Amino acid sequence: MKHASLLAPSILAGDHARLADSARIAAEHGARWLHLDIMDGHFVPNLTFGPQTVAALRPDSKLFFDTHLMLSRPQDYIEPFAKAGSDLISIHIEADCDQRATLARIRELGPQNGIVLNPGTPAAAIEPFLDQVDLVLVMTVQPGFGGQAFNTQMPAKIAQIAKWREERGLAFRLEVDGGVDLKTGPLCRNAGADTFVAGTAFFKAPDRSAFAAQVAAW
Repeated sequence: MKHASLLAPSILAGDHARLADSARIAAEHGARWLHLDIMDGHFVPNLTFGPQTVAALRPDSKLFFDTHLMLSRPQDYIEPFAKAGSDLISIHIEADCDQRATLARIRELGPQNGIVLNPGTPAAAIEPFLDQVDLVLVMTVQPGFGGQAFNTQMPAKIAQIAKWREERGLAFRLEVDGGVDLKTGPLCRNAGADTFVAGTAFFKAPDRSAFAAQVAAW
């Protein structure tokens, strides 16, 4: 199943002193999703914010909160993030957890679920979970910091996952994150991606509305 193209601006690239304003900017310029990068300083070498921040953002935003847990033990935090208002919670295949049980628990708590793989992880690692998820996120940079260059080997991985989706009649969204801009995004779209996390490219765009419109047209 091929979904319409969808933009998910990453709040990580917004103004950290005014995160609510960054969420508002995303909504005002055509986004329907907001990507929330949660980092623990252990699974990735950076720290961002926790469920309290998500809960603080929730009352003033109607955006779909796409919460990406870059945590060593995501199973310990899915309930707080679900209660905070996450609409989708994704976990890494590389994390130290029982992925199948954790994905099932996310669904039990109410949000949609997702599985994420890093650039160095083969697509085969997530293949057993494809019938259990609402979203697959392919990282095109090593997670932890924004502004990295797009890994040009990743469209082939996206294409493999998209092929499995079609062959099995599955409906999960196929998301891409890392160095996504108006040049790299179409490469991912052609490979089968339908959901595009854009941080710097969106928030630093001269015309954010035009950027969002171009993504929607892919």
